[in-house]
Amino acid sequence: MCAGVAAKRGKRVIVIDHAEQPGKKILISGGGRCNFTNRDMHAERFLSSNPHFAKSALARYTAADFIALVDAHNIAWHEKTLGQLFCDGSAKQIVDMLMTSCAEGGAEVRLGQSITSIRHRDGNFTVTTSPGAASQATVVAPALVLATGGPSIPKMGATGFAYEVARQFDLDVITPRPALVPLTLGDEQAPFRALTGVAFEAVVSVGKTAFREAALFTHKGMSGPAVLQVSSYWHPGDQIVVNFLPEAPAELLLAAKRARPKAKLQQVLASSLPKRLADVLGEQLNVRSEFANIPDLTLDSIDARLRHWSFQPTGSEGYAKAEVTAGGIATSELSSKDMQATKVPGLYCIGEAVDVTGWLGGYNFQWAWASGFVAGEAV
Repeated sequence: MCAGVAAKRGKRVIVIDHAEQPGKKILISGGGRCNFTNRDMHAERFLSSNPHFAKSALARYTAADFIALVDAHNIAWHEKTLGQLFCDGSAKQIVDMLMTSCAEGGAEVRLGQSITSIRHRDGNFTVTTSPGAASQATVVAPALVLATGGPSIPKMGATGFAYEVARQFDLDVITPRPALVPLTLGDEQAPFRALTGVAFEAVVSVGKTAFREAALFTHKGMSGPAVLQVSSYWHPGDQIVVNFLPEAPAELLLAAKRARPKAKLQQVLASSLPKRLADVLGEQLNVRSEFANIPDLTLDSIDARLRHWSFQPTGSEGYAKAEVTAGGIATSELSSKDMQATKVPGLYCIGEAVDVTGWLGGYNFQWAWASGFVAGEAV
């Protein structure tokens, strides 16, 4: 994105990528259809040590701007839940669009080249690639843009390279951690881990942050959109709270007692939840009596527990399963207007490499487009 914008301004641009194929993370996103942005874009839906940092770039290059670019390239798309936009066809269309943008501006893209050193002297950056590169070269330029992301999904070639370069230039790095990642549960939660593949609608929260979407039990713990969202706010030691009955009326159990006095808890819960989950919840609550024999106060207590069920995650599934990385190059080191390092003129940091992390649903792509655009306008 940055290269295409800069090249169309008449700048001479070289993109160096150690991958053999461009946009590998784009290609696997959204089930191969790329959730390329979100209609309901708000800066408050991004995590950062400076919650205001993302506002400038997101205002200058909006979701509507990227949609217009997609439309100009005749890429058909559709909207799913919560404002999420996907290609009708393939994520490859987005990669092709970006590569076309680079080509139209004359930007050169060098794939399969690993960088061995970066030096800065007399206002110029010197980048040297490995001897094994197909077109080994040393590139000298007055501006250098770090757009190498974070270490999430290492099997795609992701690394912490951006942090190494940032530290080389004495830029502060907020400790990176996996985000939008499944959470793991310990052996004491084995009955829930046995529910592998069981999905349900829930409100999942950590502290004061809550998301209402689908949740899913896995053989290691919990996943699904609601859990992935919460994981970005979760820190080791935190509990997560699950409301298993977000759509059920407030007095579900009391009403069931009046309407179905001979029913048991699992039977009533199965009307709102998958049967396997209803059975496990009933077992965990150790309620075996018919409703007629359960006092109202006890039913109220059970209802409250079902709407505030606490889990203590043992951790997450790490960078291997994380969709993005939280933390990164500190925003305090950068200008929010053009992403340039304030104490290293000509050095720009954009995208996931920076301490800006969006919600699930196209937000992180929009941050990539927006930060890339403002840097491309400035280099």
